[in-house]
Amino acid sequence: MLGAISGAVAGLVAITPACGWVGVSGGLVIGALAGFACFWGVTGLKKLLGADDALDVFGIHGIGGILGALLTGAFNTWSMGGTGIVDYVNNTIVDTTISGQVWVQAQAVLTTIIWSGVVAFVCYKIVDMTIGLRVKEEDEREGLDTATHGERAYNF
Repeated sequence: MLGAISGAVAGLVAITPACGWVGVSGGLVIGALAGFACFWGVTGLKKLLGADDALDVFGIHGIGGILGALLTGAFNTWSMGGTGIVDYVNNTIVDTTISGQVWVQAQAVLTTIIWSGVVAFVCYKIVDMTIGLRVKEEDEREGLDTATHGERAYNF
């Protein structure tokens, strides 16, 4: 059941960047590819990177979002059933090339990754310098319920 729900969430995450730009067939392809890519993200990529991602957030939301953003460039053209890009100044619809739009989407994904990485690093450093990122090893061994709250959460 968890796998089915994670696959549904992966499809929804991947179609979110493309929802106003692709047709039904593009949405189906994006959702199907997201299921496979996100499954790899939560199994293979997590092991490859040695990541501590207990809730598989990056594997589903990170990989699904990146895939959806890139595939928006592939499926937004008229030839793939998409809407094209509206030029509001000239009141026309611009039909871009697939490679050109995928390149624009890739630049946006890369910019987002760099921006998020820099901001997260700064935030982590501020927290590490003020209150610290980890609890004391003794507190962790004793149990955080006892060390932090002075009570036990479970009676076993």
